[in-house]
Amino acid sequence: MVPSDDEFPWVAQLRRGAAEHCVLALLRHDEQYGFDLARRLMGAGGLIASEGTIYPLLARLRRNGLVETSWRESAEGPPRRYYWLTDAGKRSLAGFKEHWTAFRDAVDGIMIEGDAR
Repeated sequence: MVPSDDEFPWVAQLRRGAAEHCVLALLRHDEQYGFDLARRLMGAGGLIASEGTIYPLLARLRRNGLVETSWRESAEGPPRRYYWLTDAGKRSLAGFKEHWTAFRDAVDGIMIEGDAR
């Protein structure tokens, strides 16, 4: 069960902090369009709350130069905007991954063992 933001307001902060880099991670191997990214993040333990939250995040990533985009025709409906990583996005993802493991281990050490590692 995904914790409710109303019941645990800190969950929204955790999501916001991690969702941006989860999007970058989903784009590390190939380009994708926004709806598919939203579906994958909602299905991954509720990393985003709704489809509507992905588009402001993607716009911010684009403004910050971490992703590039292009519109493509779709046989299944209207044109789709596809996203892929820039070199800056790849560097940002690598930096996050490097620091994430140490951060996660420190939190786990305190939560599980009662002390920092």
